Amino acid sequence: MMKIQNITITSKVVLAPMAGVTDQAFRLLCRRMGAGIVYTEFVSANGIIRGNDRTLQMMRYEPEERPIGVQIFGETADVLAKSAEYIQRVVNPDLIDLNFGCPVPKITKKGAGSAILKDLPRMEEIARAVVAAVDIPVTAKIRAGWDISCINATETALLLEAAGIKAVTLHPRTTKMLYKGSAKWEMIAEVKSLLKIPVIGNGDITCAQDAQRMMAETGCDAVMIGRRSLGNPWIFQEINQFLDTGIEPLPPTVLERVELCRYHLEMEMRSRGDRSGANYMKKHLGWYLKGFPNASAYRQQLIRMQEAQAMHDSINEMIDYFSEHSDEGQIRPVLNDALSSEVSYG
Repeated sequence: MMKIQNITITSKVVLAPMAGVTDQAFRLLCRRMGAGIVYTEFVSANGIIRGNDRTLQMMRYEPEERPIGVQIFGETADVLAKSAEYIQRVVNPDLIDLNFGCPVPKITKKGAGSAILKDLPRMEEIARAVVAAVDIPVTAKIRAGWDISCINATETALLLEAAGIKAVTLHPRTTKMLYKGSAKWEMIAEVKSLLKIPVIGNGDITCAQDAQRMMAETGCDAVMIGRRSLGNPWIFQEINQFLDTGIEPLPPTVLERVELCRYHLEMEMRSRGDRSGANYMKKHLGWYLKGFPNASAYRQQLIRMQEAQAMHDSINEMIDYFSEHSDEGQIRPVLNDALSSEVSYG
């Protein structure tokens, strides 16, 4: 169990904010599968100040998603502080997370995201301004540094703690590495040894055993899962089970994957409307439907479909087929519990 200021997190595994992925439906699905915290897609502080409709829509959430964090990015302390004040007043999440870790050139070229790792005085100014602007906890996500000549995760984390940040997530790769090479978990251990606030580890966790090993080797308070949750949201329940019992989880069956794909589709349709939800879901098909005979053909057939009902019917046919022809067994009880939850959207 982890506490971020006054918020108790009952699971030691949390969902990373991911652009174009962690929308309302996916967050809710991951919460139902055991994620301790979920985050919105990272949102532009400038977009919030301008009242950009798409930006504001990205912060919509259901009460069941709590505890939920809104992650913001930007270049200047005043804009980030004003956007944070708006978020607390209008959106009312459980926490606000500062994005000092995004390595994508589109963001860093503007001086935002992990570009701020090159300018620690500006980072401190931003952190202090945002902390002063709100009453809810403010957290931050960082990287190891900008490049091999600028490895400053420890200095950055200590600076943020002193500025009033209530938890730090560290992805121990540099900006220039993007997602290449290996994450240096020893950096997480060093940061954890120096900070009094919670430290969340991120990077190179592909299974429950990796999560347990990261926590054992680094002492981190929780782990954050990003890319590995794509088409694989049950990774949260697998990690929770392994941490609690030491029992290695069984891999999901083909039937489970297709069932969860259908459930995710239904959630997107309820959230976005039938046509928009089905079109949005197409990006997820490549993550869910892979690694079994004719998976590519199934994906291509679904991607070509223009009508939501046709996509839903086709997935139902897949489920019927695998139910009749698979020897892998029925859907596990924990997964059934998640799939039985009803969804309502405001």
